[in-house]
Amino acid sequence: MMTTTHQADPGARLRAALGSPDSSARLQAALSAGTNPDPGYIEILVERCATEPDFFVRDMLTWSLTRHPAADTVPRLLRETTAERPQARSQALHTLSKIGDPRGWAAITPGLLRDPDDDVARSAWRAAVVLVPDDGAAELARALASQLARGDREVRLSLSRALADLGDAATPVLADAAEHGDPEVRAHAIATERLLRDPHEGFEAAIVEAKRLVALRDSPITGDDRADR
Repeated sequence: MMTTTHQADPGARLRAALGSPDSSARLQAALSAGTNPDPGYIEILVERCATEPDFFVRDMLTWSLTRHPAADTVPRLLRETTAERPQARSQALHTLSKIGDPRGWAAITPGLLRDPDDDVARSAWRAAVVLVPDDGAAELARALASQLARGDREVRLSLSRALADLGDAATPVLADAAEHGDPEVRAHAIATERLLRDPHEGFEAAIVEAKRLVALRDSPITGDDRADR
């Protein structure tokens, strides 16, 4: 009976295929769901995004969702951004950024921009930069700048890229952060300013130079003594 049901119901077949222990089979199932979109697939695809362990399959799930009408996917993804499971929130935000529908901006809450899970926060930063309306860029820049010096290298690089992508809206908040009391915040802000001015400069080089400048500013050596050296 189960086999008959799967044969008769495309949604049931998709759910079964996405539950396969073989990642290649799951990848093919997600590809097929995007190649032949069906409204009945949306819930199944969104649910699988929350639990799928393979990066490439998750990416295909997102692609498949982008192939469905935004009018159907965006409201479901907006609900998913408040899910308890971090991967569900992160993948929903990532998918909203790929769809690019302005309604996705409703998901970008201060809580998600500060989410305690680094992957969720990084997805929120990337989605925010894609979805922000023109009149919200300055406020978004301030919200992102509040996360300077957060996390490891990858987290900081993601934040720097998001701020740099905001362009002129980020300039004043980075200038303020460059005078912050925390030297880590100052260094991250200065490095991000450098990336904004020169996108081709590597993050490692920018952060090294930024830390050197912060150390010089914090040194008790006088300006004349620094010049002598």
